[in-house]
Amino acid sequence: MKSNVGGIDRILRVVLGVALIALTLTGTIGLWGWIGVVPLLTAAVGFCPAYTLLGFSSCRVSPGKNA
Repeated sequence: MKSNVGGIDRILRVVLGVALIALTLTGTIGLWGWIGVVPLLTAAVGFCPAYTLLGFSSCRVSPGKNA
């Protein structure tokens, strides 16, 4: 698995995931809020399968390397 989730993208995924889980635990939203686990996992491993299917990457291209 090649990393395809960049730094800012990771931060946003963590914030979104934690927010969804917190809202679920406080009873503000229903059980669907546990979907917040998905962005947390993709941020932790740095890989998003959906990005692969769409041919997208939020990682920077290293200077001098062809992507």
